[in-house]
Amino acid sequence: MSLVTTTADLGDGVRVGFSCRSGGSSRPPYDSLNLGLSVGDDDAAVLANRGALAVACGLDAESLTWMRQVHGRDVWYAADGAAAPPGPVDAMFTDRPGRALCVLVADCAPVLLADPHARIVGAAHAGREGLAVGVVPALVAAMTAAGARPARMRAVIGPAICGRCYEVPPDLQAKVGAVVPEATCATAVGTCGLDIAAGLAAQLAATGVGSIDADGRCTRESPDLYSYRRDGRTGRFAGLVWLPE
Repeated sequence: MSLVTTTADLGDGVRVGFSCRSGGSSRPPYDSLNLGLSVGDDDAAVLANRGALAVACGLDAESLTWMRQVHGRDVWYAADGAAAPPGPVDAMFTDRPGRALCVLVADCAPVLLADPHARIVGAAHAGREGLAVGVVPALVAAMTAAGARPARMRAVIGPAICGRCYEVPPDLQAKVGAVVPEATCATAVGTCGLDIAAGLAAQLAATGVGSIDADGRCTRESPDLYSYRRDGRTGRFAGLVWLPE
């Protein structure tokens, strides 16, 4: 059984992938490949799951780099010898081969970026709040300052709750729409909704990112993915990106 539902080459060997929720050690309601340490699951099970994910990707567990996500826009540079950010961040980038940048989600979108020519990759955690505060444009700016070029960048927006399923109050829709109008939509039942992936695609295009792809799966509609909106108490799956050794 594969622990990674999607893998792709973004050019020159740059790899991206998204984990599923099967094949791990966690018990219900986290069954079974929960990768989040802060959702109430047994830590030993989560660490075993992270190790299994690393093996499935052909990596060492120590090469997986995790963030303490807080729905903000801070960006961290992952250098050699730094196992994790010193504080909470919602985006990071690196030019270090073999270091995999991981984003934990269960309805928010994992956004993975790469400039294969500059050998720089980045990852961002972007839900409703991250979309509104501009975490993805902040990541693009940080990668550009480090030598990447937006026109050469390739972006993949991972699975997230879709606009058909993501109902929000009208005032919240208006608040987000004032910043990113492309994110506003109607749900399947005609109520106010937000399309996170559409909003992120618009932000990426506005920053000049040359190639933008989306996984397209809705977390709430896909039983092989975790969804907080669907299940409440649940686990987290990951999006990850890395440069080859």
